[in-house]
Amino acid sequence: MAAQRSYDAFNPSNFVQNWDTPMLVIHGGRDYRVPIGQVIQAFQAARLLGVKSRFLYFPDENHRVLTPQNGLVWQHEFFKWLEETL
Repeated sequence: MAAQRSYDAFNPSNFVQNWDTPMLVIHGGRDYRVPIGQVIQAFQAARLLGVKSRFLYFPDENHRVLTPQNGLVWQHEFFKWLEETL
């Protein structure tokens, strides 16, 4: 029961209304650590709040981008995002 209270107290969904930092959301279709539904909800919440955000999806990757070709796309998009937001 104490663990549940701790989880509830620090659950990021309780603080969505405070989000204001630009968010680049990157997800792999084979990521079993973070369910795609939660990723889409976070991205959609940011958009609804007017927070600058972008969603990058790699259907054949897992929690990390491992293939060289996808790694190039990841790096290109990541550094482009930094240029736009910093």
